Amino acid sequence: MSTTSLPTSGSPAPPPTGGTILRPFKAPPKSKTDWLAPAILTVKTITAGAECAPFPYINRVSGTVLILLEMVVTVRKNREDLEELCSSSTEIITILHDQIKMHGDTAAVKFKGLCKELESYLEAVILAIRSLQDQSKGFRGRVKEFLKSSSLKDEIAGHQTQIQGLMAIVETNFKVNEIHAIVTAPSFAGVKAVQNINNCPPPSRIFQGRQAILDKMHQFFNTDSGNQHIYVLYGLGGAGKTQIALKFIEESSFYDVFLVDTSKVEMIETGLKSIAVSKGVGDSAQDALRWLQSNRNRWLVFFDNADDPKINLHDFLPKCSHGNIIITSRNPELRSYGGHTFVSDMEEADATTLLLRRANKESSEENLKLATEIVKELYYLPLAIVQAGAFISNSEDLEGYLALYHSNWARLLSEKAAQSHDDYAQTVFTTWQISFDQLSHLATTLLQLCSFLHYTGISEDMFSTASKYDFPSWLPPREELQEPLEFLSHFLGPTGEWNSLKFLDVTTEIKAYSLISFDAKTKLFSIHPLVHAWSQSTVPNETSLQSCMSSILGMCITKTPQNEIQLASVWLIPHIVLLKSVNPDGVTDFRRAFWEIYYEAGKFKDAQGIAQEVVEKFQLLLGEDHRYTLLIMGNLAATCLKLGEFRKAEALEVLVLEKRSKLLGEDHPDTLSSMNNLATAYSGLGEFQKAEKLKVQVLKGRKKLLGEGHPDTLLTMGNLASTYSDLGEFKKAKELEVLVLGKHTKLLGEDHPYTLRAMANLATTYADLGEFTKAEELEALVLEKRTKLLGEDHPNTLLAMGNLASTYSDLQEFQKARELKVLVLKKHTKILGEDHPDTLLAMGNLASTYSDLEEFQNAEELEVRVLQKHTKLLGEDHPHTLLAMGNLARTYSDLEEFQKTEELEVLVLEKRRELLGADHPQTLRAMANLAVTYGTLGDSGKALGLEVEVLQKRRQILGDKHPHTILAMENLEATYHELGQREKMEELQQLIEDTKKSL
Repeated sequence: MSTTSLPTSGSPAPPPTGGTILRPFKAPPKSKTDWLAPAILTVKTITAGAECAPFPYINRVSGTVLILLEMVVTVRKNREDLEELCSSSTEIITILHDQIKMHGDTAAVKFKGLCKELESYLEAVILAIRSLQDQSKGFRGRVKEFLKSSSLKDEIAGHQTQIQGLMAIVETNFKVNEIHAIVTAPSFAGVKAVQNINNCPPPSRIFQGRQAILDKMHQFFNTDSGNQHIYVLYGLGGAGKTQIALKFIEESSFYDVFLVDTSKVEMIETGLKSIAVSKGVGDSAQDALRWLQSNRNRWLVFFDNADDPKINLHDFLPKCSHGNIIITSRNPELRSYGGHTFVSDMEEADATTLLLRRANKESSEENLKLATEIVKELYYLPLAIVQAGAFISNSEDLEGYLALYHSNWARLLSEKAAQSHDDYAQTVFTTWQISFDQLSHLATTLLQLCSFLHYTGISEDMFSTASKYDFPSWLPPREELQEPLEFLSHFLGPTGEWNSLKFLDVTTEIKAYSLISFDAKTKLFSIHPLVHAWSQSTVPNETSLQSCMSSILGMCITKTPQNEIQLASVWLIPHIVLLKSVNPDGVTDFRRAFWEIYYEAGKFKDAQGIAQEVVEKFQLLLGEDHRYTLLIMGNLAATCLKLGEFRKAEALEVLVLEKRSKLLGEDHPDTLSSMNNLATAYSGLGEFQKAEKLKVQVLKGRKKLLGEGHPDTLLTMGNLASTYSDLGEFKKAKELEVLVLGKHTKLLGEDHPYTLRAMANLATTYADLGEFTKAEELEALVLEKRTKLLGEDHPNTLLAMGNLASTYSDLQEFQKARELKVLVLKKHTKILGEDHPDTLLAMGNLASTYSDLEEFQNAEELEVRVLQKHTKLLGEDHPHTLLAMGNLARTYSDLEEFQKTEELEVLVLEKRRELLGADHPQTLRAMANLAVTYGTLGDSGKALGLEVEVLQKRRQILGDKHPHTILAMENLEATYHELGQREKMEELQQLIEDTKKSL
């Protein structure tokens, strides 16, 4: 490539014929005080010139110069201090105007960067002068001091001696069509020279987007920090790092640009030698470095493909405080050299445009739609998009590409197009294979194992926790667990403890090629989705590694502490879902562990399916009466309860209880656990008396077996108190809970999780008794302690927060309730996801508070979402779905949409009768709600029939003194009043009064 030397002096070349050229403005002698007038006229002429309209950059910069000049007009005593700045700025835009007028679009493109740099520089100067002018005292002295600063002084002085050389060079080079760019100092020090480029190709002809990165680079290199400028573009192979660097170079203005292939030490030395030879300063890499270190012209060295982590790039960087360097690398460690950007996927609009340009397809509405779907499937990776575009260009079938890709993705990502738009020789898969081949065996194995996990949310903890696994005593060591244990052993110390440093060494090796990424904030690894798919294709024996990774997850779950299992489920569930989809059988030993994760994640349907499979497997493997078969049968029953399948749960628990009683005896801990579980099923069925009877028996057995102070005994006591609350016997519940709290505090301390649970239970009972202030005090204390011990985001902390919010509602402090409930919902959504049962419960609770605040539209919006999600996740007949339906019906009533209310409540009542029976408490509640709606609609006859039935059943099932029975009496009394049945109304009033007195 030919180069042009910068003349130190000389006159501008004569302009070509055919146009009038506006000559550069020359400042008059300093004795003349009106030098600003012609300068302003010149700039206004340029700004108003119609010929500049197609090129907005010069319009903007000339407008900025005009602002500077007009501001200087207002300066009186020290205007001459600013004369050189104004003169030089005016000269520059005059030259720009002339060159664009002569050479049109060709010059416009080349001068884009120059204009932007000058505009930015002048804006900074204007702000600085305005700041000084605002401080009127001592303005003159401050301006002089400001203008004498070394960088600004040098820049202004350099304008006058170099401006004429600019015109000669620019005009000469335009004539031979060899101009490359014009270079400016870091904060626009005037024009220096024509750019000399050494073996540096232009960017791809179809380069698209990346404007944010380019803008960041321009800002970085145009900041005069007095130091060498080094910028690193790092990221996955195929992300477009080199093309971004070439585009930046094309847009910028450097005196010399040198490209150095940095893939190998030999290539670096060859590239540096070529610099020395081209400049005539020697024939070695050291000669080139010495020349760069001594040359203060605005040079740039582009170290491309610095991917080998074993090469110390520091040895090849010029040791000086000037100059500019760009480095592209897959190795994030090189970020330490200076400014940096992680180069990843493209913006969707840019990716779509790139695909259509490479495919030679017009941007029609239909093509844009098809292209958008394709780039989504390619996860917006530039190289993959270019390859897809090349294939589509050849096949001319944009519409059919996705179908082909789904069945042939590996082949399509491995084929190189015959025609290309840049010098990149690798395909998506081959570029990653080159990196993969550099990894150690342990690193490749870890990467391949991670390819069977979800591509995000991979943690060291899952491997370190799994390393603590011991074979269960009830099973012989299983052959399929030998491989995962052997793999994990590579990360263990001499005494068997987990060695994080060894794990870090291996992950750092993979990260050096950007095949895996690490988020320091979350401590989680992730893999680009296409790399994730590709790395699976490198596995010779998929079944073996799938089983190995499945076992590691199972071992991790088994060794995770029980109080952390719900939080663990959040980041483990995506991995288990993916593994189960590719390896549904997995390892039998860990099926129950996977059930637990699905259960804690609120995915009860999936949990039920796994539990059913494990029951059948254990029955075959261990027998129907084995303790682990009965254990997982109990897990299946618990899942049925969560799904509202109370009869199924009851049948399973009855069977488990019978077997354990027969095999172990009625006083065995496992038998007592079954009895307690069956009592829970009875509570779900509304059969509270049966539940009470069983829980009393369990409490008696555990007292005898374990003693009154044992945690299991106290847990049973708390469960019995809960049943007393169900029966409306709140005083009995309170007595038990006070006793439980006292024993837990004495035996375990005030901060133990069991103590705090007992405190929360007692607070709930205080609320049931209407002692809301006491409830608030306890709940505030529980929240404070859980926040301190567990953190703000722990599920138990959020439960305490929700309980306190509910008590605020009871106290009619609705604003406080809303603040807490909004926070709870936000945290549940972030931690557990939008579809988790706890999140939906929080959403419903917030909707209730909106109703309390009479923000019924907000309440409706949330309740519609809750109902839709429950219907989708749990089905139309689930108790949570029906509860959401009932809540939405009440909001419709608040909005006076009574027909909608009636429709929903009729449906809820029908389903609860069908699913739970006519006597279930939830059925009776639905009946009472519908009766209220009939009364509102003026149909007191229908309301009366339902309320009489509700009262009869509640007296029969719950007794006369239960709060729900008293509420039914009050509702019926109000209906008698509406109907004018005075005698019945007064009779019922007396009954209500007598009942309340007896409490």
